[in-house]
Amino acid sequence: MNIIKQVFSVFEVNTYIVYDSTGECVIIDPACNTKQEQKILIDFIEKNRLKPVKLLNTHCHLDHVFGNKFISETFSLKTEAHKEEEYNINNAVHAAEIYGVKMDKPNPIQNYINEPDKIKFGNSELDILHVPGHTAGSLVFYNENEHFAVCGDVIFKGSIGRTDLPGGNYETLINQISLKLFPLNNNTILYPGHGSETTIGNEKKYNPFLNGTYV
Repeated sequence: MNIIKQVFSVFEVNTYIVYDSTGECVIIDPACNTKQEQKILIDFIEKNRLKPVKLLNTHCHLDHVFGNKFISETFSLKTEAHKEEEYNINNAVHAAEIYGVKMDKPNPIQNYINEPDKIKFGNSELDILHVPGHTAGSLVFYNENEHFAVCGDVIFKGSIGRTDLPGGNYETLINQISLKLFPLNNNTILYPGHGSETTIGNEKKYNPFLNGTYV
């Protein structure tokens, strides 16, 4: 599989396009919120002759769903996310107003996904891990054979997702990272919702929020 990161919006959200040799791809957390950003994403898809078949959200905070409506309507895709993200996606426009940002109202979640569902496209497959704590419905998309996980705002290089918004819980997040992510291979690359990539092994050793929590 190929994983392409595009960084969009004032919140600098990582949007991921994951595709294989068939050309089928999934778009994870489309954050394109301007015509220019939308063009960047579309240009890449067209240049590489990709066929988007899934619109996935790790979670539905406003910054991660900026481009949902555009992607959904452009490629006739259903929004797929955890059921517990209904509050966040329904509240996204109001949250954007608080930050002084305009956005199109995203479509509602049309396909609920959760652990142990699998995301299938082309010749590829992604496992789903439910890792609540940043939000109640935070999901991680994981492939064991290729040692990577798209983890949204669950964990960052040297940090973790904030837990002070509705559905967040610090203790839950720490426990779930330890239970769901840290048992993965140390070489597993983590592709977060903001910032640079890291690995499971690196976060076990150096993440100040998690050091010593893994047994």
